[in-house]
Amino acid sequence: MNQAPRPLAELLRRVEQVGEEVAQLRHALSRRDRLLTGLAYALRAVAAAALGYYGALAVGLTQGFWAAITAISVTQASYAEVSHSSRDQFVGAIIGGLVGIAAAALVHNQFPAYALALLVGLTLCWMLDLGAAGRVAGVTVTIVMLVPHEGTFLQFALFRLGEVVMGAVAALLVTRLSAPIERRLLGPGDR
Repeated sequence: MNQAPRPLAELLRRVEQVGEEVAQLRHALSRRDRLLTGLAYALRAVAAAALGYYGALAVGLTQGFWAAITAISVTQASYAEVSHSSRDQFVGAIIGGLVGIAAAALVHNQFPAYALALLVGLTLCWMLDLGAAGRVAGVTVTIVMLVPHEGTFLQFALFRLGEVVMGAVAALLVTRLSAPIERRLLGPGDR
C-alpha cells in the first residue's frame, strides 16, 4: 500500500516536533544521569580524536587535526548514530571536495565561484536526501577553496578526505569498542 506523499510543510513541522521531543527527553534526565552520559560521551570523543589524530599522522597525513575534528563531530551516543554521521561526513567531504575542485579549476579561486560551489554542494546533498552531509560539503568547499595551501587543489582535497575518513573510522571503532563497557558500567536501562 503506497502512502500519498506528505506536504513539505507538514514534514518539516514533524521533524521539528521530534527534535523538540528528543530535547525534552534529555532535559528529563537527572543531573547524575546527564553527568554520566556526558562523561561517557566526552571520553569517547577524546579517545576517537586521539586515535584519529595519531592515526592520520602515522599514515603520513600532516594535518591530523582534521581527523580529530571529524572524530569529535561524528561521535554520538550509539554506533548507529555514529555510522550515519560518518556516512554524512564521508559523502559531504567527497561532494564538497569535488565541487570545490571543479569550481577552483574553472574560475581560479574567486569568491563568486566559491559561493556557486557552496550552493551546488549543499543543493546536491539535499537532492540526494543527505541534508546533514550538506553541512560537511559546505565546510569542505570552504576549506578547499578558501584555506591557503600548498600543492594542487586535488592533492589538498584528497588529503582532507583521507583525514575525514581517518576521523570517522576512529569514531566508529571507539564507539563500537566502548559500547559494551558503557552498558556494563551504566546499565542497559541507563543509556
